[in-house]
Amino acid sequence: MWKLAVSVAVVLLAGSGGARADDGPVPEPPGYRLDNYRAPVPLSIAGGKAVGTEEAEALWTGHRAIFIDVLPAPRRPEGLAPGAVWKPLPRLHIPGSLWLPDVGRGEINQRLESYFRDNLGRITAGNNASPLVFYCLADCWMSWNAAKRAISYGYTQVYWYRDGTDGWTGELLPTEAGTPVPGWP
Repeated sequence: MWKLAVSVAVVLLAGSGGARADDGPVPEPPGYRLDNYRAPVPLSIAGGKAVGTEEAEALWTGHRAIFIDVLPAPRRPEGLAPGAVWKPLPRLHIPGSLWLPDVGRGEINQRLESYFRDNLGRITAGNNASPLVFYCLADCWMSWNAAKRAISYGYTQVYWYRDGTDGWTGELLPTEAGTPVPGWP
């Protein structure tokens, strides 16, 4: 009798719905992820290559790619008195990275898109075959969106570092304080 009860419980749990990490791979959506950016991510990116920490470190150590951090930067809170002290925590990212905040949002306005395109063109000297590594945090869709957007712009060597700085620091690799690239809208 207890075997039947366990079997029924397993069937009920399996069909209970809701995405959990052990539900299997997350499929790539046809477009950009528009919200709930901190959620399980796919294992791949069409037109690019998903990399883990070991491969990201090899690309970084060999200076074989340009690393681009896309985590949003903190903004001064609205309504904060002009003389009030506001000191956000520094963004610690992979050394040598360029920080292009917010370019991984699902929808970006024309100013942010120009900021992204212009900086990609500048850092690659117009070479669409320049290797680019996009990252933010683990389980963050913003890096996936940014990598997908770069692919749509015609960049051909796009790497997506799925685990971002969480994976990097988890392996005790070095970090440095980042500053957004000037011109961030």
